[in-house]
Amino acid sequence: MINFRRSTAVLLGLLATTALAGPSPAQADEEPAPEPPRVELVLDVSGSMRAADIDGRTRISVAQQAFNEVVDALPEETQLGIRVLGATYRGKDKKVGCQDTQQIVPVGPVDRSAAKAAVATLRPTGFTPVGLALRSAAQDLGTGATTRRIVLITDGEDTCAPPDPCEVARELAAQGTSLVVDTLGLAPDEKVRRQLLCIASATGGTYTAAQSAEELTDRIKQLVERAADTHTRAPTVVGGTTACDSAPLLAPGVYADREAFSEHRYYRVPIRPGQELRASVSMALDRAVNRDYGVLLRATAADGRELVRGADAGSGRTDVLSAGLRWSATADDEDAAETEESSAPVVEPTTVCLVVSNSFAPRPGTAATPGMPVELTIDVVAAAPAPDGPDLGRGWVLLALLTIAGLITGLLAGLLTRWWVATWREN
Repeated sequence: MINFRRSTAVLLGLLATTALAGPSPAQADEEPAPEPPRVELVLDVSGSMRAADIDGRTRISVAQQAFNEVVDALPEETQLGIRVLGATYRGKDKKVGCQDTQQIVPVGPVDRSAAKAAVATLRPTGFTPVGLALRSAAQDLGTGATTRRIVLITDGEDTCAPPDPCEVARELAAQGTSLVVDTLGLAPDEKVRRQLLCIASATGGTYTAAQSAEELTDRIKQLVERAADTHTRAPTVVGGTTACDSAPLLAPGVYADREAFSEHRYYRVPIRPGQELRASVSMALDRAVNRDYGVLLRATAADGRELVRGADAGSGRTDVLSAGLRWSATADDEDAAETEESSAPVVEPTTVCLVVSNSFAPRPGTAATPGMPVELTIDVVAAAPAPDGPDLGRGWVLLALLTIAGLITGLLAGLLTRWWVATWREN
């Protein structure tokens, strides 16, 4: 009976404790597996691709060789699709020819043999519906939270507008589809260059003129490999301002923006005592700019006082410039206290303003809009203060220590001198 009562009391106690403590915290769901990088190559197979002006070979044969080498070197995790334009219709009816675009390899894990066989059968044929092909390629890649890439290879401007390919690119960018279009031009034509540059800049992509088979192959490989670096969750689109007080307030994360030539854009980050701000910025050179340029990242207090400026951090890529910085409130407050003891009390900044600046200047004929693509990465971590040095004190304490040290040094110097003189006389 006693044991029963004790057991009942223990059970009631456990139930009461559970009721007071409330339900146990829910376990966070496991993060879903990241989406694989998704890329679609869009190849122009219009009649002009028959021209034999690249290393003495036709443009289409050079493109086919490049495709084969890219497919062989494709990372296993990358999902690749191939779309063509102007590849099937041989007639002269423009209305029909301007609908001529097909996906010959669906986006997904690549069957290398099937992909190379599909590309090998292509023969230059019809018109150049670039705008329609871009819109269709975006649909091929589907939607999702990760960035996807289209690599457009063409030797001529769109002959079927509307839809105008530049307008299509702006349309895709405005939809927030996390889509980047990189363009490769196979003909040294100024109209083609301007159109491809417009397409790339509208989506934050890059434009390259390929004048040899090796250049074309290397560039396609680079763009496909880059997709593996940028396919992770797309940055949050944000708009910086021209002043700190109206700048958007940002939490740790990755953000995308656009900055005009020679512009300063402001963002704000709240920092608590004991925390350290780590920030970096990258700007893509998606159009022709003059030499002698740079990117600067600065952290300032709300009153405009500069706290620290970032150092350039090149990654070896010539189409991206980066800078980064680290700052914690502790170190800055100590410096401010030393330099402003006689002035007004120092107010610890609770909000840090990040300023992204560039010294780009466009070359003649280069479009100034939209701005250059900017990617801003922000992290806030616990501050890691540097090891403390020996504290010699301040004011009269420091003066007394220095006086004692001087006396001891003088005494030792005198004793050593007397010993040296006595030894020299004896010898």
